[in-house]
Amino acid sequence: MADTLKKKEYYYGLGRRKEAISKVRLYIGKGEFTINGKKIEEIFSAYLIQRLIQPLKLTGTENKFDISVVSSSGGKTGQAEATRLGISRALIEFNPELRTTLKKAGFLTRDPREKERKKYGLKRARKAPQFAKR
Repeated sequence: MADTLKKKEYYYGLGRRKEAISKVRLYIGKGEFTINGKKIEEIFSAYLIQRLIQPLKLTGTENKFDISVVSSSGGKTGQAEATRLGISRALIEFNPELRTTLKKAGFLTRDPREKERKKYGLKRARKAPQFAKR
């Protein structure tokens, strides 16, 4: 009885990219992948799926975890990149020895590029109104 009430253990990782935020939970399992309660294929294209499972392939843990992701804001690419960072951080929580492998591949670096703010007197961040000489 006590075993059924026991919460399932998970490893947590948070990833951000542009405006996107992904909260990743890795559960020991068979390799199921859900994002916001839907299957991964319903949300991302094949290219983006390949990008976000790169840390799992690199560490050889593809079918060892059930992955649950809550992703919000931003676009599809930003969410995929944020999820990849979250997966990498969760893998380190699972096994700290994977840090050097993931670091060399560049999966632990947060991409700092953000949208630049609009300045007054301009139409966008840098686009100036058209100039007419005469």
